Amino acid sequence: MTPRKKRAYVLDTNVLLYDPRAIFVFREHDIIIPMSVIEEIDRFKKDVNETGRNARAVSRYLDDLRSEGSLKEGVKLDGGGVLRVDYGPTDGKEEMAWGPDSADNRILATAIRWFKTPQGATLITRDTNMRLKSDALGVPAEDYENAHIQVEGDEHYTGMVQREVDGSIIDSLYANGSLPMAGFEDTMPHQFLLLVAKKSTGKTAMARVDHRRGRVRLVGRHKEGVWGIFARNKEQLFALDLLLDESVQLVTINGIAGTGKTLLAIAAGLKQVADDARYRKMLVSRPIFPLGRDIGFLPGDIEQKLNPWMKPIFDNLELLFTTRQEKNGHRAPEPEYQYLIDQKIIEVEPLTYIRGRSIPKQFLIVDEAQNLTPHEVKTVLTRAGEGTKVVMTGDPYQIDNPYVDALSNGLTYTVERFKRSEVSGHITLRKGERSELAELAAELL
Repeated sequence: MTPRKKRAYVLDTNVLLYDPRAIFVFREHDIIIPMSVIEEIDRFKKDVNETGRNARAVSRYLDDLRSEGSLKEGVKLDGGGVLRVDYGPTDGKEEMAWGPDSADNRILATAIRWFKTPQGATLITRDTNMRLKSDALGVPAEDYENAHIQVEGDEHYTGMVQREVDGSIIDSLYANGSLPMAGFEDTMPHQFLLLVAKKSTGKTAMARVDHRRGRVRLVGRHKEGVWGIFARNKEQLFALDLLLDESVQLVTINGIAGTGKTLLAIAAGLKQVADDARYRKMLVSRPIFPLGRDIGFLPGDIEQKLNPWMKPIFDNLELLFTTRQEKNGHRAPEPEYQYLIDQKIIEVEPLTYIRGRSIPKQFLIVDEAQNLTPHEVKTVLTRAGEGTKVVMTGDPYQIDNPYVDALSNGLTYTVERFKRSEVSGHITLRKGERSELAELAAELL
C-alpha cells in the first residue's frame, strides 16, 4: 500500500470549536494554526455553552503539546506530522488587498503564505464564505470532512421501506398479528414495512420488524388516540408505535416544520407518565442559541428569561391539555399542565442544565436536536439512567447552530449511527399536518 503524501493544513477557528480533537485527526500531516485562531479561541473560552467548553478543550490540548516542544518551531504528532502555531510575518508588511484587517482575512493570509511554500497548504474551514474567498484567492479549501456522517446510498435512512409480497403473506399478517422474519432479514431493527400485494390486488399492511424476537409485527392503529391526538398519516402512526414501545429506548424523529414531531412525542410522554405511570416524570429540553450571551438582556428571573426559548414546548402542552379539556366538555381558566409542572411530573428546561446529571426512569424529549453537535448528543445520551427513554426530534434542514450542517448535526449523526441498534428506532415524517397553509408554506417557500 502506497503511503499517503504528507500534506499541510491550515485550520480555521470553526473547525476547532466544532471538534477540539481535530488537531489529532490530521496527525500524519502538518497542521498550521494561525495566531488569529488562538485569539478567537480565547474570546470563546468564557462562554457557558458547548462552544465555550470546546474552546477550553482546544487550549488544554495545545498546552499539553507545548510541554513536548515549541509550538513556534513545531511539535511532532504521533502520526508523523508536525503542529505549529503561526504568528505571521515578522516584518509586519503583509498586504491584505481583498478586505479589512479581520480575523478571517488574517487566517486567509496565513493560508496564502503557506500555500506559496514548496509543500503547499490547504485551508480547512466549516465556513462556506471562507471557502469561497479562499478559492478566489487561489488557495485550495475544504470542509472538515470528519464532521460529516457517511450516508449509505443516495438518501438518508427514513426508518421505512416499501415491499411487494404475495397477498397470502398480508392475509397471514392480519390473521396472526405477526410473521416470521424469513424474507425480511435485510431490514434494520425496528424498521417499518409498507407491504403491498403483488398483481395490484389492493391489499396493503403496515408492519414493524422485531429482530430480537425474529418476527415482523403488525402495527396497531391506536384508534382511541393518544391524549386526544390521532395519527393523520402512516408515518405519524409509525412514530406513535415507537414512542409507546417501552423496549425501544431511543427514538429519533425528523421531518419538516408542521409534521407533528414534538406534539406526538409530548402526547406519548404524557400518556406514559401521567396515565400509565411507566416513567417517573417527563423531561422536555431543547438547545438554546445563544444562551451564554443573549439571555442576560431579557428581563426577569431565570424562569422568565428562559420562557421565550421554551415557548414552543409550552404551546404544544397547552394544545394537548386544551384538546383534552374540550373533549371532556369543560375549559379550565388557566393551563392544567401548570399543576403537573409544579408537581415536577413535567419538567421543561434548556439542554445546558442536563450536563453532569443522571436521569433514571424518565421520558426525556430533546427537541430541535438538529442544533446539537455529535459530541453534545453523546453528552445527552450518556445522561440516560436505567429505565429512561430518550426521544430526539428535529429538522436537519432548519439549523441555527453555525457549527453544524445537514450532514454533521447531532440528529443526523445519531440516526445513522444507531440505525442498526436493537434498542433504537427511527422514522422520518414527511407530510405537514399543522394546517393547509403551513404545509403549503413548507412546500412552496
